[in-house]
Amino acid sequence: MSLFNLYHPEVFQGSIDKENYFEGWYFKQVSADFSEVLSVIPGISLAKKSHAFIQIIDGISGITRYLEYPLSEFYAEARALVLHIGDNRFSSEGMELNIDRQDLKLIGKLEFHHPVHWPSRLWSPGIMGWYSFVPAMECYHAVVSLDHSVFGSLHYQDHRADFNNGRGYIEKDWGTSMPESWIWMHTNTFVTRGTSVMLSVAKIPWRKSFFTGFIAFVLHGGKIYRFATYNGSRITSFNIHNQDLRITLKNQEFTLEIQAHQKIAGKLKAPVKGLMERYIKESVDSDVEITLISASGTTVFAGAANRSGLELVGDPEKLLPQTEQ
Repeated sequence: MSLFNLYHPEVFQGSIDKENYFEGWYFKQVSADFSEVLSVIPGISLAKKSHAFIQIIDGISGITRYLEYPLSEFYAEARALVLHIGDNRFSSEGMELNIDRQDLKLIGKLEFHHPVHWPSRLWSPGIMGWYSFVPAMECYHAVVSLDHSVFGSLHYQDHRADFNNGRGYIEKDWGTSMPESWIWMHTNTFVTRGTSVMLSVAKIPWRKSFFTGFIAFVLHGGKIYRFATYNGSRITSFNIHNQDLRITLKNQEFTLEIQAHQKIAGKLKAPVKGLMERYIKESVDSDVEITLISASGTTVFAGAANRSGLELVGDPEKLLPQTEQ
């Protein structure tokens, strides 16, 4: 990995010559009236059946599509987030889609305005902190845009999907495989625009064993509140029952309480040794409640949001068999 790539995790980290490798970018957009929720995932799978792909999940219906493209139709700029897959273009400034195949019509252009980027620091290039420097991890994660405005529309199947003044979010993963078990949640559809919350808890292989790692942030009022394994934060309560998640994170300054209920979910493909052969469920129509409290007991933010993303994958109940009370 080059020094440039290390401090710019949003760009393509791999190469066409890699084996047992995947890389995928996750673009989520929600219309201003919440009537349209669409996540688009361009990526590349380098394994026995190497190909580029575009994966799509409709948050309202839960319908998903997985479109394969030959590697010759994949192009990524070296020093910026600009991807081309077939006639489709993705960047940190927007996307242009021209898909009319496999019973799917998705054509149009979206622009992203005023993105909030994760701040890069010398010993913390991205949201993974110093773990970004650890070689040969199973999976790496980055947040490209914590929150941004979306403008434009898409000809989606038989109607016009209007995303003008909607909300958007971009993140990505790369490596060999997604974790055995994980929890992921994201939402930025609060009444308070510009507020965005993400949580990821995963089983991380480590020296022939594993540990439970987590990263989370709250973007509110232009400030980023961080909770992560590497900065001394801890999980103090954790419960999953049916499709309901309750979790509390604490650090020296703040407590973050999250309640989430998974609703309509669709099947997405996930990588195993680079092969896109595992199926997981993702909802982009979940309900979430967030409370952020300072150490003095002051509520910094409390809010509810729907049209939220939520994944409960593998056996997440075994991620944390014991937690503090």
